[in-house]
Formats: sequence, structure tokens, C-alpha cells
Amino acid sequence: MFTINQSFSTIIISINKNKKMKKFLIIVMIFAGLIFFVSCGTKDSSTETNIEVVNKEEGHTDEHENPNMATLTDEQIQSIGVELGTIEMKQLTASVKANGVLKVPNQNKASVNSIYGGVIKSLLVQPGSTVSRGQTIATVANPEFIQAQSQYLSVNAKITFAELEVKRQKELNEGNAGALKNLQSADAELRSLRTLRSTLAQQIQLMGINPARLSNGRLVSVLAVTSPISGVVSNVPVKMGSYVDVTTVVAEIVDNSQLHLDLFVYEKDLPKLKNNQVIHFTVTNNPGKEYDAQIYSLGSSFEGESKAVSIHAKVQGEKTGLIDGMNVTAIISLEQTTVPAVPAEAIITVDGQDYIFVLTEPHAENENKNESKDSVQQTARAPIQHKEGEKKTEEKGKTFERIPVAKGKTDIGYTEITLLKEIPKDAKIVVKGAFFVSAKMTNTEGHH
Repeated sequence: MFTINQSFSTIIISINKNKKMKKFLIIVMIFAGLIFFVSCGTKDSSTETNIEVVNKEEGHTDEHENPNMATLTDEQIQSIGVELGTIEMKQLTASVKANGVLKVPNQNKASVNSIYGGVIKSLLVQPGSTVSRGQTIATVANPEFIQAQSQYLSVNAKITFAELEVKRQKELNEGNAGALKNLQSADAELRSLRTLRSTLAQQIQLMGINPARLSNGRLVSVLAVTSPISGVVSNVPVKMGSYVDVTTVVAEIVDNSQLHLDLFVYEKDLPKLKNNQVIHFTVTNNPGKEYDAQIYSLGSSFEGESKAVSIHAKVQGEKTGLIDGMNVTAIISLEQTTVPAVPAEAIITVDGQDYIFVLTEPHAENENKNESKDSVQQTARAPIQHKEGEKKTEEKGKTFERIPVAKGKTDIGYTEITLLKEIPKDAKIVVKGAFFVSAKMTNTEGHH
């Protein structure tokens, strides 16, 4: 290097005196500088080209990953609450699904009326009130009520006098001092008065008054209207001061303890049903709570123009929240069979196909995909080795494969499945959180 510099110095000294040689030297130096920069640029381009090739190879590998695979880290699995289990053999009950309505038999409904006309003086119940049989629900006032009681007391007095007259005529007739005609007339009058007393007594009893307790100073002008059954008051159409008669409904009462379930089953399902079969049903306004009923009668005719037959069942157990007229959805239990089943929430539906998620082992190529790089690529990637180091230290997770299945009957929270692809025996499946695993898979597909 020293020799070259010394030579250049000698040349420069020798040519300083000659302007033409000076121009030539400047051109040579510029040319040498261009050669140096071009060689450096070529090396950088080669390095960048190697990096791009490696990146393309990695991208090519990602694009060919299995679209039915989803990988979640342990942190993700814990945060979304994914739980693992196995396909179980469950005893599920085959069933028939039907719609229907809740009804209360007419003998357990009551429209309460006042037997005698009058004005409502008091109302002791309101809709929703629970009443017992014989309980007073309202009172009705009418001065005419006193008239019947007064007649009853008057007839009682006349009967006492008529009995004495009959006795006296008998004594006269026995002594031949009286005419037989007078005795017969007195006896007929007594029988007539007794008949009238019996009629008035029954009328007073219908008013809710005991005739034996009546006296001249204790007449009743207000009558009590009582409930004929025990149950819940559903309607009170009258108001204070309203005039009522025998046709006016004072209150309506329903006994929900005798609720019946009327279901409508199609002709094809009728042979599967019989008496004493158990029915599970839910009401429309509270689908989360399930009730039970038992069939006691099968209909013998079609309902109207439909091909549905009415099935009658009696509601069993707890009836809180059930009201006459509610629409219900019922499942009628048939025979029991043991089948492979999973929790209902373990099944997800994508594009009309049902799937479950099975835990698989991670791919070996993912663990060692960077071990076969040649020395040139390693040299080219050297400046970003710290980033690859960070990726290698990421937390490992679990990989799940989406397996297609066919659903069968559902009972007690489990659904029968038929695998459409073979999986290892006792393979672990996602029994809770399958929706989130599916969402993770969808997001991954969109990214690719």
C-alpha cells in the first residue's frame, strides 16, 4: 500500500508541471471511486435478496397451514375458559317435540255472582289475591233482604198460633163440642204456614244467613258473597257502589293447582305415545325453566282442519309462574338408548356443518423450521437474530383440529354425535369454549 501511495505521489509531483497530466489524474481517481461504490452496492443488494428469499419461504410455509387447525396459548385458554373432556357414552331419551297450551279445567274455574240483587258495599279482594273456599270476597246491601227475614219471623208466629188452634179444635171434636170442619180448616192452615216457613228459610239460607239465629231485633241487610272454590282471583269487574244482580259477575277465580297441558301432535307421531309418558315443557316467557307433566288421555279426533291430535297431560310438581292460556314447547320422552354424546355447547355450526374441536399434538416442523437454513441465509439474517430469539421464547399453547360431526337427539344437556372423521380413542375435545376456539380459527384464516 505504501509503494502504491509513493508511486502516486511521484506521479503527482511529476505531472504538476503539466496541466494535461493533472486532468488525466483527476479522471483516473474519479473512476476508481465509482468502482468502489458499485462493489459495495452489489454486496448490499445480494444481502437484501437473500433476506427476501428467506421471508418468502416462511410466508409460503404459513400459507399452507391446515385451515381446520387453531392454536391457542395457555394464557388464551385460561382467559376464555376453555375446558377439555372426552366423548361420553350417555343414556339419552328419544323424544317427540310438540307445541301446546296450558289450560285449567272448567270445574276449577269460578265466576262468582250474587244470588240477590243489591249494591256493592265492600270489596275484600283484588286480582292476584289468594282465596279459600267459603271466604267472603264482597258484600251486597239491599233493603229487600230484610223483607224476607221479616216474613220468616211473622210466619213463625202464625205457626205457633195455628198449632194452638189445631189443638183446641181437636179437644172440642173429641168432646163432640166442635165441628169436624173447623178442625180440618185449622189443620190445613197450619200445613200451609209450615210450607211458607220452609220456603222462606231456604231463601234466607241462600243469602248466607242462618234462620235459627234470626230475631226481631237482629235482621241482616248486608249479604256476603263467598268464593265457591279455592284459588287465585283473576278478575274483579265490579266497583264499589255498583248494582249487581244474578247475572253480574263479581269476581273470577282460577285454581291453577289443577293445570292441564293440551299438546298438538301430528298423526305420524301418535303411535309413539301412550298414557303415563313423561313430558318436559317450557313456557314462552321463561324458556330457561323446565316443568314436567304426565299424559293421562290421548285425543280421538283431529283438531279442526289440521292433522294434529290433542294430547292431554296433567302438570306435575312445581307450578309457580304457570298461568291458564300460556303457550308452551314440550318434549315427549320415548325410549332410552346409550349413544356417544358431548355437551351441547361443545358443538359449533359453520356454514351448515356441525363440528367439534379435538386436541392435537403441535406440528414437528413448526418446532424445527429454522434449523435447516444454509450458512449464507444465516449470515444474511444475522442482523435480526434478536427478533427470532424473541419468537422462540414465546409461550407454547395447544392446537385444536375441527372435526365434522352429525347431530342426533338431545337430552339433559347432551347431544348425540356421529363422527364424520376418525379420531384417536379417548381423544380430548373442547367441551366448553368451542365458540371462542372457532372465532380464533376464523380470525387466523382472515389474517392469512
